[in-house]
Amino acid sequence: MAVRGIREYDGKKLMASLLRRYSDDKVSMRGDFVLVDPQTDFEALLNENPWLGKDKLVAKPDMLFGKRGKNNLLKLNATWEEAVSWIRGKMAEDTVLSGVTGKLTHFLVEPFIPHEDEYYIAIRSFRDHDVIYFSTEGGVNVEENWEKVKEITIPVMTDGKISAADDFDAFKTLPLSGEELASVAPFVNALYKFYFEQGFAYLEINPFAIKDGVVVPLDLVAKLDDTAAFENLDSWGRTLDFPAPFGRTPTKEEAFVKELDSKTGASLKLTVLNPAGRIWPMIAGGGASVIYADTVSDLGYIDELGMYGEYSGDPNEELTYQYACTVLDLITRNPDGRGKALLIGGGIANFTDVAKTFTGIIRAVEKYRQQIMDAKVKIFVRRGGPNYKVGLEKMRNLGDNLGVPIEVYGPETHMSKIVPMAIDYING
Repeated sequence: MAVRGIREYDGKKLMASLLRRYSDDKVSMRGDFVLVDPQTDFEALLNENPWLGKDKLVAKPDMLFGKRGKNNLLKLNATWEEAVSWIRGKMAEDTVLSGVTGKLTHFLVEPFIPHEDEYYIAIRSFRDHDVIYFSTEGGVNVEENWEKVKEITIPVMTDGKISAADDFDAFKTLPLSGEELASVAPFVNALYKFYFEQGFAYLEINPFAIKDGVVVPLDLVAKLDDTAAFENLDSWGRTLDFPAPFGRTPTKEEAFVKELDSKTGASLKLTVLNPAGRIWPMIAGGGASVIYADTVSDLGYIDELGMYGEYSGDPNEELTYQYACTVLDLITRNPDGRGKALLIGGGIANFTDVAKTFTGIIRAVEKYRQQIMDAKVKIFVRRGGPNYKVGLEKMRNLGDNLGVPIEVYGPETHMSKIVPMAIDYING
């Protein structure tokens, strides 16, 4: 599971397109939002969205950070010309947020809608339950008034089956009554079904209003489990973006792997943590990648962790080869005479052909043989799953044929045991 933040624009667009589905056409939401970036042609955007020139507008950065109002990063009740001028000004200057300096590159523009009552809602997933947080006093001060937030716990498993979204009923749980309950509860019911079915791990709307029977989410923060993409192709499509946090520009290698990932239904991820690190986990599976990273951290070597990433979903040989070449290029740069460890790990695969993916990795190791030797890289392999015996034998033969130091283990060895082996090596 890889939980990743999405832009407010994408979260709102997804909500606007699906709320009717999850409410039997009882709940609707305006879908007037545009995303502006440095390549935006403002004149063309206005022609495609005439409402921009008619309505008063709100403009704000859309780059995975909150408290935009408190940081003077909201342009309210603006004309289109005022919004464009403000955005251009913000793009041209450096911005400092919580000690991080960066450029503001993406902005959300939407209608400015006057309203009265403001509500707060957030949904968060835990191991065996979800929690809905709700308050009738939404807005910038909700954290200071947290005692007024009602927490509603929803068990995920009921009678041995996942049925939380069907069992939940906001009419019975919200601290509202009368017309207010009749107005808000259908939205909360639809929102939880939306959250549950679309693979969210966290969703916060602060505040939201209901204007003339239409939901108005004024500010939204969301995190998705990106492994749910395959199940939600009809709604996510292949265009849903998972941007890097504010102030962090993707490296050339990260951008390359992201491009590879966009070409397949499999999953290829790479985040460079420390280019000088001496432990590099090239892991099959999102869950396994978390376990390996946590194990390195628990053993006190988080500062030596070179990367975080995964290859999963049965990527083909060529994609695996390209991914492995990228990792090997990173780990073998700037050798300093000290040993480095490459972890080719994973759990026991359900359907990924281990031998096939290992074939791509083997090609990459053959290509980078001399760099591996020069950088004193030792490879530790642990894998199980379909064709794993063939794959492991290929890895053993690779070490023998090339003279590259490789230790190879199958499912008889605990998944994370190669981590302390790697630490012993780099300390040797």
